Amino acid sequence: MAAAATTWFPTSPASLNSKGPACPTQNRAANFTIRCNAQKPATLSFTKTEHEPHAIYSSVKTFAPATVANLGPGFDFLGCAVDGIGDTVSLKVDPDVHPGQICISDISGQSPNIHKLSKNPLWNCAGIAAIEAMKMLGIQSVGLSLSLEKGLPLGSGLGSSAASAAAAAVAVNEIFGKRLGYDELVHACLKSEEKVSGYHADNVAPSLMGGFVLISNYEPLELVRLKFPSEKELYFVLVTPEFEAPTKKMRAALPLEIGMSHHVWNCSQAGALVAGVLQGDLLMLGKALSSDKIVEPTRAPLIPGMDAVKKAAIEAGAFGCTISGAGPTAVAVTDDEQKGHLIGQQMVQAFQKEGNLNASANVKQLDRLGARLISGVRSN
Repeated sequence: MAAAATTWFPTSPASLNSKGPACPTQNRAANFTIRCNAQKPATLSFTKTEHEPHAIYSSVKTFAPATVANLGPGFDFLGCAVDGIGDTVSLKVDPDVHPGQICISDISGQSPNIHKLSKNPLWNCAGIAAIEAMKMLGIQSVGLSLSLEKGLPLGSGLGSSAASAAAAAVAVNEIFGKRLGYDELVHACLKSEEKVSGYHADNVAPSLMGGFVLISNYEPLELVRLKFPSEKELYFVLVTPEFEAPTKKMRAALPLEIGMSHHVWNCSQAGALVAGVLQGDLLMLGKALSSDKIVEPTRAPLIPGMDAVKKAAIEAGAFGCTISGAGPTAVAVTDDEQKGHLIGQQMVQAFQKEGNLNASANVKQLDRLGARLISGVRSN
């Protein structure tokens, strides 16, 4: 019997046409809105596929990118994907796993606290999302084995849990012929996020869909992909200190009430941020990114040196700087890669000098693709 052929799929921006369709019915380069009929996960009731789909792959490997959530004034409703860093999932049909179930066979990565991740799929972000995707597809006749490679540090503010969930949900969907759309995939991942850090889609949506994503409504969930002009250069300077900022702790620091003036200000700046994205205006985007008067002021004091890091980024020429997600990563934006490295050096030094924290810097572009299939072995 001939060995099954492995199909490899291009994964870098240079080898992929960002303007081409990444799924049969959607063009990821265009602005589009997804409206989901389902409410919050507590009341979800997806209709299973009419017939249980057959596995078209015996094994797949998928990748989901890191994300920057909030983007300053866009708390819980704006996020974007960044290229080149993320999590990878290998998934296979495994006759040793009970039909309809999934096991996590391995978790690997360079994060010093990776040992904290459970191999119990009910307590693992990738496992939870995979289980939800299997339920939606009505998978009962085969079992699956999952291996997770963490390319992102835990608790970094780069959407680590979301990347694991997105890669896993997409892996299940790919094995069974891509029957699920973005709405189901986002809800599968939200089930995972809800258990870890809360019911918010500003990480999982861009990790799945790529680019900038606006969550315009949560009940029902509505997602709007915002097109950043392809001819424009945009670089994210991501500086991550050796400091853990658990999302639940950082959310607990948020104010329970806000003043009307701050509300009006943040709304106007969120609008400016969206306009900056759509127009490719980095001056507008960066200014809005730096403008949050509600969330960042309560979180920055919990990250040693963050105020000095933001100041250093702006003085070094960044268009704007803020906390990525819940932190502790700081994110700045620029239009030049070399300038980005210089900005990153100044931010690292500020963390060391003012926060007494070692830090590492990465300069990355916008990921326009989102979670995707890297390779797959076709079923016989």
